[in-house]
Amino acid sequence: MRKHNFAFIDIETTGLNLLDNEIIQIGCVITTESLKVVEEFELKIKPEHIETADPVALKVSHYDSTDWESAGTLKEAMKVFSEKVKNCIMVGHNVAFDAGFLEYAFNKTKISNTMHYHRLDTVSIAWAKMHNDPKLEHFSLRELCLLFGINNERAHTALSDARATYELYKKLMEL
Repeated sequence: MRKHNFAFIDIETTGLNLLDNEIIQIGCVITTESLKVVEEFELKIKPEHIETADPVALKVSHYDSTDWESAGTLKEAMKVFSEKVKNCIMVGHNVAFDAGFLEYAFNKTKISNTMHYHRLDTVSIAWAKMHNDPKLEHFSLRELCLLFGINNERAHTALSDARATYELYKKLMEL
């Protein structure tokens, strides 16, 4: 694992069900194994079935159709994403959620998932290191950012949450 870059990834979706809902945004911070940032990017994806979207999810994700007018298709986004994250280890906050949607998107678009098979979850790391801390009631990204003084100015936008996850990972590794 030491020879692989990390890809700190966050996605925004039109809901919580990967069969009924869609990825509308992917944010990623790629770092070296020593956590030096190599690249940051965000991909907006035009939803194909906005009619099945959960209105609460759209509000939380700051979705506005005018901001997505020039967004690409899922296939275009997954092609770019696959090229950029090749051989990276995925790191996410509640990584199973993001990984599930991404794997579904890779399969749907018939684009290869080029990431390394290992994944790291900042929720699990935080729990392992801090489960006895009485100041923590929840292990949400919001709660952990507050605890560590991490500024997540545009929470629930993909790149901002990916950056916050990167900053959180660094803080957790210092514990």
